[in-house]
Amino acid sequence: MTAFSLLSGLALGPVVGLLATLAMDRVMPRLPEGTTAPRVAAGVLTDTPVDRAPERLATWVHYVAGVGSGLLFVGLVAAVQTALGVGTAVALAVAGHAMFALMVGFFALVPLPRARGLARQRLSRIRRDWALCAAVYVVTAALLVALAVGA
Repeated sequence: MTAFSLLSGLALGPVVGLLATLAMDRVMPRLPEGTTAPRVAAGVLTDTPVDRAPERLATWVHYVAGVGSGLLFVGLVAAVQTALGVGTAVALAVAGHAMFALMVGFFALVPLPRARGLARQRLSRIRRDWALCAAVYVVTAALLVALAVGA
């Protein structure tokens, strides 16, 4: 398969992002700190302690970020295919690793250190649970893109 066209990537990205976020939603509540990540983002945005962050805003931010990340992931796959001239499977593997690093790195370096009201003992659990959720997101997104392109 050749790289995505701009139009097909713009159409596929949000769908992939939404479905991958829904897959992530199945895992989050099963982890000790799984549902904390969206509240961290909402707490940082509203400058409130994480445990008092607006639930509605946390949900909204979670889904907007998920849909946007779908666009980013599809863009990464297309960029890898174009830049390296590789097939879909290799592009998905490279883009998947990059996406995972971006998701975990961004969360661990930007919102989490700015979150208020979190005990230091919770931070490693929050990072670990976010990494597991991000892995579910990336694997789901890769499978969806593979299915969409017939790889």
